[in-house]
Amino acid sequence: MLLHIIARGRIGRGPEADLVDRYLRRIAWPVRMTELPDQGGRMPAPAPASVTVALDERGEMLGSMELAQRLGRWRDDGRRECRFLIGAADGHDQQARGEADLLLAFGRATWPHLLARAMLAEQLWRATSILANHPYHREG
Repeated sequence: MLLHIIARGRIGRGPEADLVDRYLRRIAWPVRMTELPDQGGRMPAPAPASVTVALDERGEMLGSMELAQRLGRWRDDGRRECRFLIGAADGHDQQARGEADLLLAFGRATWPHLLARAMLAEQLWRATSILANHPYHREG
């Protein structure tokens, strides 16, 4: 299953971009990053049988094991793509939130999109390593 991060705003070069790249390179699954301008731009067409996750502070707060289980279930159900949407400064509009299969929160705080990308990249690495029985994640 393709893990596709679609983010509003440009990350450019710098420590945040390095951190995102560091985690994304570790993921054994196919990964794609698409950057869109803060407003407008063309949203990439979803693959058939895709699932959409929008990062939103009002969403579900899933633990790492729960996120891994969801990804594993979607993969096993034949989903070809999991799209992760990261909004601009004002987040997602009502339509994007309504169309998402899951609203995912990294706590109730609002995070800058650069940090949200790094946190998402790390959680995707962690989730895929859990599914592969890699020792990176420790419960306890």
